[in-house]
Amino acid sequence: MPSVRIVSRVNPSEDPEKVSTAILNVFPDAVIETEGGYARGESRSLDNFGLMIRRQKMLDTTRAVLLRGMSGDRTRFLLNKQVAFAGKISFCDRGQVLGPIEVTVTDEGIEALIDRTAPGTVDGVEVRD
Repeated sequence: MPSVRIVSRVNPSEDPEKVSTAILNVFPDAVIETEGGYARGESRSLDNFGLMIRRQKMLDTTRAVLLRGMSGDRTRFLLNKQVAFAGKISFCDRGQVLGPIEVTVTDEGIEALIDRTAPGTVDGVEVRD
């Protein structure tokens, strides 16, 4: 079972509830605490994330991001906070004005988890081994 850690800065101009909503839109089972200018959460599932990337038809992009962020038994990626609040996925860099949602996924079989979550495609169709 994967461990998903989620962290996002809550800027003074932001409503902490909206930052929590952005996280919960992507990881609805996350348990979130907001304190010290940060919203932190933990989840045990990438199921909703996987459904969202399929609905948005972004498997190849997601796969590339997850593989690029992989190190040892984990992968890291950044999500646009405003887009997540709107219920969508958009990967970003650290240079976001409001800051990103930072996600770290740890699993003993991280490559297999990536294969299940964001399998490769051929002509837009999922390819499973």
